[in-house]
Amino acid sequence: MQCPECQSTHVNKNGFNKGKQNYICVDCRRQFLDCYQAQRGYSDELKHECLTMYVNGMGLRAIGRVKGISHVTIINWIKQVGELLPSAYEPETIPQVGELDELETFVGSKKTKFGSGQW
Repeated sequence: MQCPECQSTHVNKNGFNKGKQNYICVDCRRQFLDCYQAQRGYSDELKHECLTMYVNGMGLRAIGRVKGISHVTIINWIKQVGELLPSAYEPETIPQVGELDELETFVGSKKTKFGSGQW
């Protein structure tokens, strides 16, 4: 058995990690397992389907129910895709005129406190 870091064959057993034998390299002190398993996760096709459903207006919890995935997982996928987008739109030309709408609000007190004309 070799250390994956320094390729040394001088290794000792070092307890168990999640039911599997843990080893430690005597030379570089790196801990490792004898056999590594590939990282499990959802397929790219499933992620693409869920993101397409989200863009088309389906709710996060509904997507989770249909696909059998946690809605929090879908939220994390959306955040990952959102980080790939540019932060702001930079127009080619800057407009010279802007338009604003008016908004009026009432900030005061009514003359009558309650009822119909009573004070």
